[in-house]
Amino acid sequence: MKETAEQVFEKDRQGYLPVFQRYPIVLERGEGAYVYDNTGKKYLDFLGGIAVNVLGHAYGPLVEAVAEQAGKLIHCSNLYYTQAQADAADKLVKLSGLGKAFFGNSGAEANEGAIKLARKYAHQFDAEKSQIITALDSFHGRTIATLTATGQPKYQEGFGPLPAGFDYVPYNDIHALEKLMSEKTCAVMLETIQGEGGVYTPKDDYLKQVRALCDKYHALLIFDEIQAGIGRSGKFFAYERYHVKPDIVTLAKGLAGGVPIGAFIATDEVAKAFHAGDHGTTFGGNPLACAAANVVLDTVPKEQFLAHVEEVGTYFKGKLEALQQNYPALMTEVRGVGLILGVQLTKPGRDIVNKCLERGAIINCTAGTVLRFIPPLIITKAQVDEVMGILDTVLSEEEG
Repeated sequence: MKETAEQVFEKDRQGYLPVFQRYPIVLERGEGAYVYDNTGKKYLDFLGGIAVNVLGHAYGPLVEAVAEQAGKLIHCSNLYYTQAQADAADKLVKLSGLGKAFFGNSGAEANEGAIKLARKYAHQFDAEKSQIITALDSFHGRTIATLTATGQPKYQEGFGPLPAGFDYVPYNDIHALEKLMSEKTCAVMLETIQGEGGVYTPKDDYLKQVRALCDKYHALLIFDEIQAGIGRSGKFFAYERYHVKPDIVTLAKGLAGGVPIGAFIATDEVAKAFHAGDHGTTFGGNPLACAAANVVLDTVPKEQFLAHVEEVGTYFKGKLEALQQNYPALMTEVRGVGLILGVQLTKPGRDIVNKCLERGAIINCTAGTVLRFIPPLIITKAQVDEVMGILDTVLSEEEG
């Protein structure tokens, strides 16, 4: 029997760990860029499951691939080969120009694997070459190692003692990084575009300069593209925009269009540091997840698909910049590329998010005062106009 929203809320309060600040709707189904709650109300989804639903909701080929694979084999363990996994790894290797891929279940697992691989690789040269440098305001996950890599103390409070060997520098500050690096630096790990921290893109030749420093100190360059990858920037890998290639890149979120999966991809040289038994997973890379990933990997890298992201993203950013001119007291900056965009506010954004939700638009606030837009990559200019109309109305009330 279908329950009311209040019944679902109460059941959740009684049974689920209260670690999320949920919004008061129960989502039931989706179609394209829209979702519907259990009362039938329609919402335009400009969060996309936090950059996950890259092909939108209920995308036919994805639904069909998952259903077909579920009818054949959902799981068999990594003690055996499956074509779905081999196909997905082959596609990622070819798209990245790197050497070997590994599949986990999440972005945090992908980053854990990258950290382990970097440390193992460096250990071959010097047992004390273990320092990993990340950026302030970064976000790399919620496991003990990845929240330590995350350059935001609020995520680390109460979880000590944290693993040793992590240091932090401001993003986009090459001089701070140069001062901290030495022959003991194992890796520099950066989000190509910072997402949770407020949507910050790299300036000028920053990433090229980071690459040069890593080469100087024989340190690995790890790009975390869990949020910015899978076409979101207008390129399949965001690092392609900046003409810099990493030694390891991590992916998750949109990789299987909503089915849980994570991956890290490394150069052949770095990948050789891992041997049988050095790393593993029970569920990672299972046939179901890889069948879904193959649909994404066959769709998103197409030239016309990425051109659409670039075109609509440019249009959307222009609309946000125009809105900023109308509300200078509320909006101070528009940041981002493609369909990972952020608006810096002069006040906390949660009330704005709530008011947009009431009017049928799902948007997001991150870092307290940044409106973040990471919608399905299939959105149209008409849908951008739709969400902009709602946001305009809400901001005019806020300015009041």
